[in-house]
Amino acid sequence: MQSRSFLYAAAIFSFFSMMGCNGNNSAAKAATEQKDTPHPEPPAPVETQKPNSNYKPAFAGQTRIAGVRTSTPYKVERLAEKLGSPWAVIPMPDGRLLLTIKTGFIEIHDSTGALVKKITGLPVVEKDGQGGLLDVALDPAFTSNQTIYWSFSEKQGDGNLTAVAKARLNEGAGTVENVKVIFRATPALKSNLHFGSRLMFDKDGYLFVTAGERSILEGRAQAQLLEAGLGKIFRLTAEGKPAPGNPFVNTPGAMPEIYAYGFRNPQSLDINPATGELWEAEFGPRGGDEVNIIRPGKNYGWPVITYGIEYSGEPVGQQPLQQKEGLEQPVYYWDPVLSPSGMSFYKGDAIPEWQNNLFIGGLSSQHIVRLVISNNKIVGEERLLEDKKERFRDVAYSNGVLYAVTDNGNLYKISKK
Repeated sequence: MQSRSFLYAAAIFSFFSMMGCNGNNSAAKAATEQKDTPHPEPPAPVETQKPNSNYKPAFAGQTRIAGVRTSTPYKVERLAEKLGSPWAVIPMPDGRLLLTIKTGFIEIHDSTGALVKKITGLPVVEKDGQGGLLDVALDPAFTSNQTIYWSFSEKQGDGNLTAVAKARLNEGAGTVENVKVIFRATPALKSNLHFGSRLMFDKDGYLFVTAGERSILEGRAQAQLLEAGLGKIFRLTAEGKPAPGNPFVNTPGAMPEIYAYGFRNPQSLDINPATGELWEAEFGPRGGDEVNIIRPGKNYGWPVITYGIEYSGEPVGQQPLQQKEGLEQPVYYWDPVLSPSGMSFYKGDAIPEWQNNLFIGGLSSQHIVRLVISNNKIVGEERLLEDKKERFRDVAYSNGVLYAVTDNGNLYKISKK
């Protein structure tokens, strides 16, 4: 009896010991599996080329952010080709498109890309180099007054400058009427580079205008001067006067039209639909292309601070700086360059993951960049239409669709499949 009890106890002990061992082995195995399972690496940045400089960003995520990829199927259609040299494309209220052609005229195309009307009668443009007919904007009351505004390079003496004009569009006659130049970014300089320029109306009906610093050293230095109109963003009334509330209207010697300053060659401008703030992108020199949030009275640093270097490979300035107190940091920058031209926020939800994303046309980079934004920081970057191998001059949004024009004279439509 005792022997049977002993054997029974031993069996019970052996059973629970085995169960315990199996439990420990399972836990150990699970721990091993957990330890050995690799954690997914964060997505790599889309930029893989070596930067031009060894400059360090001011904060994490200021450059080379993780790449993202659009999951929603979309299609790319070429609506028109051989357009000459288009510089801007903007949607009209009826769904048609208004294009500027650098040599000095405007075209209206229908939603299929077909040419509807050529518009002439604009002032003569200086079309050498980066000059010519540049951006165009519709008056906020365009449907009732048919007024348009455009920027162009204008000859002044033996130099030239960025000018803004307005007129009534007479589509039937194929011309513009009552043309008036309302603003000039003085002084005129002998240069065919860095005119800017983008036009954008704010919610109050005031017109933002960007102007470059003309590339040459004489103009570069003036980007920091409030008495000069080079390297600036202006805010104007419909007649070209200083907009009420501009930050320097009471500053002695300053141009009262100035809204912000310290820019190199700003060719990108749009208003963030999520925040209502003005965003801008501009060319750096060799590297250092920037995206900025534009706030009144702020100094954006060129040429005192930059993340780029001279085209020669030398640093910009005797003591190159990337950060300095009192000068604004870019939200994001590229090195090597993007060469940012026109840009647009995606303001709808036809492609939900694109909502409030920023799309910028890249010239020498030959793609359209998509930037994902969260709390005014760039949190993802994607390259679109790289396969086209084209210089994207402008990007515009309308009713769930992106439109883009290229230096090769092509007009593209990007939409959900």
